[in-house]
Amino acid sequence: MSLRAYSVTMLLRVFLIFLLFPQQSQAQSNKVIPVLIVDGFSNHDWKQTTLATKSILEESGRFHVDVSTIPADSVAWATWLPQFDDYKVIIQNTNNIHNTALRWPLEAERALEEYVKKGGGLYILHSANNAFPHWKEYDKMIGLGWRQVNSGFALEIDAEKNITRHAPGEGKGTSHGDRFNALIHVMNRHPINQGYPEAWQTVNTEVYSYPRGPAENITILSYAYDSTDTHQNWPVEWVVDYGKGRVYNSSLGHLWHGEKFPPSYQCVGYQTTVIRAAEWLATKKVNYPLPENFPTMDSPSLNKELKKRHD
Repeated sequence: MSLRAYSVTMLLRVFLIFLLFPQQSQAQSNKVIPVLIVDGFSNHDWKQTTLATKSILEESGRFHVDVSTIPADSVAWATWLPQFDDYKVIIQNTNNIHNTALRWPLEAERALEEYVKKGGGLYILHSANNAFPHWKEYDKMIGLGWRQVNSGFALEIDAEKNITRHAPGEGKGTSHGDRFNALIHVMNRHPINQGYPEAWQTVNTEVYSYPRGPAENITILSYAYDSTDTHQNWPVEWVVDYGKGRVYNSSLGHLWHGEKFPPSYQCVGYQTTVIRAAEWLATKKVNYPLPENFPTMDSPSLNKELKKRHD
């Protein structure tokens, strides 16, 4: 081969490499994220909650969602143990607040702890933070939850975004008033809420007052004024570092019996946050863009398309 021909061949190879690597990088960034929803019991409508959450995530084109339903049969329950390591994000959608005999098998509890400690992402979906007061590591993972007045610290936020820590026994246990259109105020900037307005309106939601827990390694992302009960500001979303893993916890996402894609799930702000939270839990980054119709301080914004597809 002549020197000229060799030079041309090498230039072609270099050119092909430059073409190939961006394509590989793009292909990697376009890989769908595997997510597992765990459900099976709750005082809320867990079946509809799972369906709506799965739809929001998969319609974004960024996730593939499997569901593992905890068996009601005692024999099957005893051996229930999802392969958490097969997923980038676990969404916890079980709640035993009205029947504390309903639990995960001990082996499954330990497996979830190890999954998060090793670097996994855990999404605590609405009433899932009401669950499992017996499980001390769960309390550490969720940071704050629905707990009795003597269980952990409650975090209250004033108008200047200062946090007051109410000690165990001080104040009240967790509760909520009527649902209403709440104004969600950004407390700390984070990849999940990057680009959000300082405050945005969501619809028909609950604001938990006196959420309680260890409140360790916690960052409050947003808060809201409880206009129907305590008339104070309380956290709405927070993230917790647990080992090498990440936990996202939020009181948003209420879905009661008889509801099907209610307005709270049609809220563009809520749908965007679900997608971004899951993306951050999986990758530590957020690439999902802020929709043009994201709600503002003065006006909510609803996306009714998903509801129409499931009617």
